[in-house]
Amino acid sequence: MNSNFYKYVLDGVKDGVYFVEKDRKISFWNKSAENITGFKTSEVVGKFCYDNILNHVDEEGTQLCKNGCPLHKTLQDGKERSNTVYFHHKDGHRVESQVFIMPIYENGEIIGAVETFSQLIDEENLIKDMEKLKSLAYYDQLTSLPNRRYLDDQIAIKFKEVDLMKSSFAVAIIDVDHFKNFNDTYGHDIGDKVLQMLAKLFKHAVRGDDFVGRWGGEEFVAVLSNVDHKQLETILNRLRMLVETSSLRISDEEISVTISIGSTIVESKDSAETIFKRADNMLYKAKENGRNRVEIS
Repeated sequence: MNSNFYKYVLDGVKDGVYFVEKDRKISFWNKSAENITGFKTSEVVGKFCYDNILNHVDEEGTQLCKNGCPLHKTLQDGKERSNTVYFHHKDGHRVESQVFIMPIYENGEIIGAVETFSQLIDEENLIKDMEKLKSLAYYDQLTSLPNRRYLDDQIAIKFKEVDLMKSSFAVAIIDVDHFKNFNDTYGHDIGDKVLQMLAKLFKHAVRGDDFVGRWGGEEFVAVLSNVDHKQLETILNRLRMLVETSSLRISDEEISVTISIGSTIVESKDSAETIFKRADNMLYKAKENGRNRVEIS
C-alpha cells in the first residue's frame, strides 16, 4: 500500500492529524488540520512544532510549545497522551481542542509521533480515529493480519526479552506454493480470497502467545514463543496440514493450496538478520525437497 493511499484515507478523517519526526519536524498535515486551524499544508510541513505555528496554551495560559509540550514528552517516554489545549487559529482567535498523541515505532525505537485534534471535544470519535490510524500503521489491509512493520517491531521486542528474561522464540517463514501459477490460472481476485482464507486459518490455529503476520505478497511470518525443536515441528506441521485440507469453493470448484515453511529457533548471538536468513534457507530447502513440507534448522 503506497503513501498516496494513506494520505487519501487520512485526508478523509474528520479530525486534524499530523505527524512529527523525532526532531519534532512536521512531515504530514491532513485536510482537516487545514480546515480546523486555517493553516495550509504548505505553511506547516517542513517546519517544527516548536515554531509556535499553533502556539498551544493550557487553561492557565502556559506556552506549551516552549514549556511542557505533551507531544515532546511522548517522543521522549513513548506514552500515549490526551490533553485539552487552546491553539491559535490563523485568523487570530483561540480554539479549544482535545488532542491525542501516540508514538510511532520502527524496529522497537521511537521515530516520531502522530497527533489528532478536534475543534470540539469528542473523545469517542478521537478514539475511533486513533484506532483507524493504528490499523493503517500496523495491519495489512487485505488480510487484517499484522504487517511487516508490526512484525519488525515485535521481533525487536522479542530480542530484548531474550536478553532480559532469558526467554526464547522461533521465526517461521510461510510461503504459498506455486502462488504465481495459481494467480495466473484463477486471477488475482481469487488469489486475494485465498490469502484472506489463510489469514483466518493462521489467526485461529496458533497459540495465544504466538502470532502470524503478512510479510508481503504470498509470504507470511510466524513468531512462536518458548518452543523447543519438537514443539515447533508439531505446531508448524499442524499449520501445514490445516492449509492442505482447507479449500475455497468458487462456483462448483473446490480450490486449495499448500504451503512450505522454513523455521529456526533464536540462538544467543542472533540478530533479526541472522534468524531470518536461517529461516529463509530452511524455506528454500522445503521447496527443493518437494514443497508442502516443514524444514527446521
